[in-house]
Amino acid sequence: MLRLIAAVALAAAASLAHAQTLRWATQGDAQTMDPHSQNESLTNMMNAQVYEKLVNRDKRLGIAPALATEWQQLSPTLWRFKLRPNVRFHDGTPFTADDVVFSIARAAEKTSNISQYAIAVGTPRKVDELTVEFQLAAPDPIFLQHMETLFIMSKAWSEKNKVTRPLDFKNKEESYAGLNANGTGPYMLVSRAPGIKTVYKRNPNWWGRFEGNVQEVVYTPIANDATRLAALVSGEIDFVLDPAPRDVARLRNTAGVKIIDGPENRIVFIGMDQFRDKLLYGSVPGDRNPFKDLRVRRAMYQAVDIETIKTKLMNGLSVPTGGLTPSPLGAYNDAEIESRLPYDLPGARKLMAEAGYADGFEVTLDCPNNRYINDEEICIALAGMWAQLKIKVKVNAQPRATYFPKLEKQDTSVYMLGWGGAITDAETTFTPVLRNRGDKGQGYWNFGGVKNDKFDALAAQSSVEPDAKKREALVKAALREYKEQVHVIPLHRQVIPWAARSNVSAVHRPDNWLELQWVTVGK
Repeated sequence: MLRLIAAVALAAAASLAHAQTLRWATQGDAQTMDPHSQNESLTNMMNAQVYEKLVNRDKRLGIAPALATEWQQLSPTLWRFKLRPNVRFHDGTPFTADDVVFSIARAAEKTSNISQYAIAVGTPRKVDELTVEFQLAAPDPIFLQHMETLFIMSKAWSEKNKVTRPLDFKNKEESYAGLNANGTGPYMLVSRAPGIKTVYKRNPNWWGRFEGNVQEVVYTPIANDATRLAALVSGEIDFVLDPAPRDVARLRNTAGVKIIDGPENRIVFIGMDQFRDKLLYGSVPGDRNPFKDLRVRRAMYQAVDIETIKTKLMNGLSVPTGGLTPSPLGAYNDAEIESRLPYDLPGARKLMAEAGYADGFEVTLDCPNNRYINDEEICIALAGMWAQLKIKVKVNAQPRATYFPKLEKQDTSVYMLGWGGAITDAETTFTPVLRNRGDKGQGYWNFGGVKNDKFDALAAQSSVEPDAKKREALVKAALREYKEQVHVIPLHRQVIPWAARSNVSAVHRPDNWLELQWVTVGK
């Protein structure tokens, strides 16, 4: 009898342990564990389970206290934060104002992909061990939104491990922070094997309150859609962040599996080299750069049959747009700004002829194959559509680990990029992505080298205008100017379905963010 009781107890314990392990997958992998090196959604999401910020997002994307318990704006250019007491990093060292000052300075370094956000919050100053003030050079209308992007690291740990500067990812630098982590967050990094497996365990000393029951997290990148799907259906994994749209309808009717879906705050668009006189990757009559001609850019836009992409490739899981911000809220829901140029193939051919390219040209389209939904397939479809303008497009699809460093070096002629996250305001698209390339992170993601001084001046003014009505007018004027010049070709906003085993519950946020502390895995 005792043996039977012991066996039952062991079985129950094993079942409980399994129920508290979340095994999940996506098509790609985090780029690095250095929280200031790269500004890419999956990378940020995986790092955010370990590292925390002064403020955080709640389930509705509102700003909530995190490592700061309260804050106040003392003047248009001065903010004060009270830090949470009795918080420790995973290695046991206490969290203090020194770590905040250090982390903001680190995030502002040139090798940081989030330097523009760190610079935007101003210069931090330690008032006492649990108080920090931020002195801004000018008013920041979305100060707290910028603050929510900045992870806090341990100054002592960073100095000890010689990682006081963010890892230079684009130049393939390696550092201790690339594979190891030491935050204050709900989960601790146990092991990291890039491209293979990343394991976390629950932080027993976390200051917060867990809403889920997950004790251990095992993340496995699975590049192939069919393999990822089979692993979920068989029960090998519990959750998939990015099921292929073509599989969603079938998954809704698959026993043991459920779909959790909603729109994502992200826009996918095509960028073009507009600063070189000759393309790096192409063959053009006269060795010209056709993308410097508005008529060519507009022709390529109007040759995109976006409804076919929506129905045939995305299975309806996309929202076509002519907007330039991740959410229509960024354009204040202005219908004119959000409207697309019409699909007009005869008109597009006429524009090409007027520009002197009736016989087209050759060019390479760089594209990721494991970052956005159907990214490579969309690029192949675009190549077919542009072939009707006699543009011969070679699709160069590659994994995100090599794709983004290539773009960061502006080593491209045409490229796909998606941009989004929790912030709906236009500012976090304007300064890093659309503005003229400059210092302090300005235009860092403007890989096409677009230079539009009229737009740039309007965007710069909107970044520091405290009056809401005046700022709205500036933002709309800037968006109209960029749209009229067709500096990029907007495609759509993604609708994100998650797939999970039926015993898994998770909170779906519009920034496509899986918060592990909110996940429950049942029996």
